[in-house]
Amino acid sequence: MENNTKDLIFSTKNQKGDLWDGVIVTQSDFQSLQAIKTELIDSKGVLKTWNDSGLGACSGNWVGIKCLKGEVIAIQLPWKSLSGRISEKIGQLQSLRKLSLHDNNLAGSVPFSLGFLPNLRGVYLFNNKLSGSIPPSIANLPMLQAFDVSHNLLIGRIPFGLMNSTRIFRVNLSYNKLSGSIPSEVGEFSRLRVLDLSNNEINGSLPFSFSNLSSLVSLNLENNKLGGEIPDSFTKLRNLSSFNVSHNNLSGHVPLVLSKRFNASSFEGNFGLCGYISSKPCRSSPPPPRPPPPHNLPSQSPEESPSKIHDRKLSTKDTILIVAGVLLLILLLLCCFLLCCLVRKRASSSRKSGKAAKAAASTRSLEKGGGGEVASGGEAGGKLVHFDGPFVFTADDLLCATAEIMGKSAYGTAYKATLEDGNQVAVKRLREKTTKGHKEFEGEVALLGKIRHPNLLALRAYYLGPKGEKLLVFDYMSRGSLASFLHARGAEIIVEWPTRMKIAIGISNGLSCLHNQENIVHGNLTSSNILLDEQTNPHITDFGLSRLMTTSANTNIIATAGSLGYNAPELSKTKKPTTKTDVYSLGVILLELLTGKPPGEPTNGMDLPQWVASIVKEEWTNEVFDLELMRDAPTIGDELLNTLKLALHCVDPSPSARPEVKQVLQQLEEIKPELVEVEVDEDGAKVQTNE
Repeated sequence: MENNTKDLIFSTKNQKGDLWDGVIVTQSDFQSLQAIKTELIDSKGVLKTWNDSGLGACSGNWVGIKCLKGEVIAIQLPWKSLSGRISEKIGQLQSLRKLSLHDNNLAGSVPFSLGFLPNLRGVYLFNNKLSGSIPPSIANLPMLQAFDVSHNLLIGRIPFGLMNSTRIFRVNLSYNKLSGSIPSEVGEFSRLRVLDLSNNEINGSLPFSFSNLSSLVSLNLENNKLGGEIPDSFTKLRNLSSFNVSHNNLSGHVPLVLSKRFNASSFEGNFGLCGYISSKPCRSSPPPPRPPPPHNLPSQSPEESPSKIHDRKLSTKDTILIVAGVLLLILLLLCCFLLCCLVRKRASSSRKSGKAAKAAASTRSLEKGGGGEVASGGEAGGKLVHFDGPFVFTADDLLCATAEIMGKSAYGTAYKATLEDGNQVAVKRLREKTTKGHKEFEGEVALLGKIRHPNLLALRAYYLGPKGEKLLVFDYMSRGSLASFLHARGAEIIVEWPTRMKIAIGISNGLSCLHNQENIVHGNLTSSNILLDEQTNPHITDFGLSRLMTTSANTNIIATAGSLGYNAPELSKTKKPTTKTDVYSLGVILLELLTGKPPGEPTNGMDLPQWVASIVKEEWTNEVFDLELMRDAPTIGDELLNTLKLALHCVDPSPSARPEVKQVLQQLEEIKPELVEVEVDEDGAKVQTNE
């Protein structure tokens, strides 16, 4: 009978139909949860499932609670309109690993008792109204991996010197009122990848110990009161892809490596800083004193002082000989120059003759919008400008490349061009009469050519033809667009959830760089404008092209993009893209990844965001997801739901209600599969937890 009862308990299901291990929450954890609920103000009644019996606390029926063997391991209640305070009783949850209460209206202080939780790994309290200082008890969290209390009202000093965790990889304390200096102990966090201390009142200088953070990818210190110079040791941060120290009190010369890798927006607002693009030139140091002339020169008599030697004048004969020698040297150089020009002219004529014959055999050219070999024009009369890139080519190499149409957009036609040496590039031929004049065009395209980010397609060169044609040359992405990757694949090809999440995070990362580093609004973000490389890493393209176009051309582009289902509703009236309209487009792409449906095809007369919202409203949420994803729903269900909530947040009809792209990126990284750690409990069973 006892065995039958045990079997019955372990096959119990909760109200959602999920299996439950049947262990009731411990008395200590139940009392802690009751105290937490008491101090929260639940205006929408989301905690009504937290009943007085506690029997269902670990069954999955208590919203936001996850357990293991009757002990609470996670509290996840973001976006629940909760206010009130976080109870100090939370310190009784000794097995708690994750605390996620972001995007609420919580006030009061960060609980001191968090330092009593030895298993705590993730703390996500951003976008609240928390005040006071960050408790020093954080020093007692050896397992801590992510700590985000940004966008609150916190004061006091930075607690870096207090943290003992060697596993921490993300720290975000931005948008508070923290003060004091950055302690040198920050260099001890060898796994730290993201550090954001922006928009505080931090002073002092930049520690040299930053150079020890070999894993650091993103460092944001903008809008503080930091002084002194940027240490040369910062050049050792090889993995750094996002860097911002703008609007501080820094001075001195920007290290050369940093000035090449990051644009002016990373340094502006520091009036004493120089040595970066568009900054004032650095004052060169005074030349060293000229050494005195050596004694005992052969021509110097013992009585003749050095000053007399310098005052001695050349004779007329010496002057004539010097002038004659100079004239002879100039004549020889002129002859060499004329000879070189003659040789180059003959070689060029020979090369052009061969290429003209090759072009005659071609049936279509780049200008005619087809395949074959591009042979119009040549170096004479055209202008090719290179930025950095993996290889260099001439204008003739480009115009004689084999071209294959990849697609057309409102900006122009894209080609895959194979050069004679076998290298491949992507070429976009911009539509005629839609671009700005040459001078303004070249000024704008030069700025775009300096933008470098792992998730932005690099502009490598541009060509201005003698007849007004304009070509942009980019890296070639072998796997094509995200749109074709999702919607034009064979039935046998499966796109797994980790791949979709990697793409979502990469797109958000690239868009965050555009908004926050480059001050660029994309304005036409679609899955067709996201290209994938061999490792399915996404690269956003067509960014900044609106700066090359006339006003009327950009208006037409907005109208065309709207028909594809990616445009925010307010664009139909304002005709002016913003960061919030980009976030709306990003939300549509997230829904596209989740549902597998192309936004351009209405479902039941509704666009994709409307259709998803209607399904969720009827509580048929599982009907939303792509069938390929539902195979793994038992293990990735929470990730799917959290990503769906985030996507719907992005496509909110009200622009002010949408998050910033930096927040989208933070939340995606919080739920990405790479941070799911598989552990083994005492009975040998595998347990999955989000870190």
